[in-house]
Amino acid sequence: MSAPQKNDRTAFGHLSLPERNFLTDALRAETVGGVLLLVAAVAALVWANVPALSHSYETVRDLHLGPGSLGLHLSLEHWAADGLLAIFFFVAGIELKRELVAGDLRDPRAAALPVVAAVCGMAAPALVYTLVNLAGGGSTDGWAVPTATDIAFALAVLAVLGTSLPSALRAFLLTLAVVDDLLAILIIAVFFTSDLNFAALAGAFIGLAVFWLLLRTGVRGWYVYVPLALVIWGLMYNSGVHATVAGVAMGLMLRCARRDGEEQSPGERIEHLVRPLSTGLAVPLFALFSAGVAVSGGALGDVFARPETLGVVLGLVVGKTIGVFGGTWLTARFTRASLSSDLTWPDLFAVSALAGIGFTVSLLIGELAFTGDAALTDEAKAAVLVGSLIAAVLSGVLLRIRNAKYRALWEAEERDEDLDGVPDIYEVGDPAYHLRMAVLHEKKAAEHRRLAEATGGEGGEGERPA
Repeated sequence: MSAPQKNDRTAFGHLSLPERNFLTDALRAETVGGVLLLVAAVAALVWANVPALSHSYETVRDLHLGPGSLGLHLSLEHWAADGLLAIFFFVAGIELKRELVAGDLRDPRAAALPVVAAVCGMAAPALVYTLVNLAGGGSTDGWAVPTATDIAFALAVLAVLGTSLPSALRAFLLTLAVVDDLLAILIIAVFFTSDLNFAALAGAFIGLAVFWLLLRTGVRGWYVYVPLALVIWGLMYNSGVHATVAGVAMGLMLRCARRDGEEQSPGERIEHLVRPLSTGLAVPLFALFSAGVAVSGGALGDVFARPETLGVVLGLVVGKTIGVFGGTWLTARFTRASLSSDLTWPDLFAVSALAGIGFTVSLLIGELAFTGDAALTDEAKAAVLVGSLIAAVLSGVLLRIRNAKYRALWEAEERDEDLDGVPDIYEVGDPAYHLRMAVLHEKKAAEHRRLAEATGGEGGEGERPA
């Protein structure tokens, strides 16, 4: 085999220690949030489908609250979709900013892989949906519904399956989802914007400018930023642009690069504070008020009978898998990147199938795509649930096949024999680490010699039990 060329590089290799630590904390929070999201979705389905409870679900979901004079007399369903999800996208904006200035996306070569995978992973489902509906005579309005990946739900599936993916694959999945969220908010802003109220939009931009100036001048205090953020959100909502755009815009404005002497940047600190609110409250409540659709046998059968809903299912299951896998393979092929020796392309195919779990943003886009047709909106939501379930089962089967290998890789990454709080894999080139390990092994050797001497009189040297 010829030696690799100098511009060859390994994809999905070991992360740097700071990136690994950040990833561990972020994924822990996302996994907990994903489990809560799963519980909320199941609760919504039960609440909406038990005959004695279904009427109360619709009553609560359609309950209107808020000041009508400000254009904010909204149902609880809309408060969840437009208000609570703004918090979710605020955190997504901070994640993206951090990736751009301190994470994998700051290096164009390293960023190419997840960015191309994310773009292809959104283009392929849209293409699949469009082809199905052109062939079946359905509406192409829902082309964007199957384009989103729900990282929290995907990690919840991994937690339920007990699968321990290597950190590199988890980092790829998280970065993919961050880029996916940005593209989703661009799709919402560009393609699902109603008639614009230019006065409100101008007010929102002025508010964002004030927000940016306050950050740059070092003004601190939640009592300044929270009221301002609410004003910006309200103006953005009334402008006709989806209000979640305000969340991601403010998230992108935060400084996420650390300065000398800082343990955390302001963006990282705020993300650490807000993420539990997003994953533990905002997203589960959105799921509770959005996932309650009829799932009778007839309704599930209709998912595969209508071109719109069939396009959503195939987009999530087939389009996402082919798009993410194909985009990654093409990037690796044309940038001469090679997989880590511990991984194979079937591993990446399984993770690509996992990306087909599209829940939170897919449900949101489903509501926007079929506004005015309540029946089709509910059918699209049912299709998202069915497609996500199929993708979860498919990826779960594929990942379980290699789970023993993944667990061994994960244990090797986490091993810390010298108990200094840093995994051994990051200290292989450190002389101090090797000296600590030498002392440790000398102690173990001395203990074994003592045991050998203590038992030598009973069995004799070199004697083995039968």
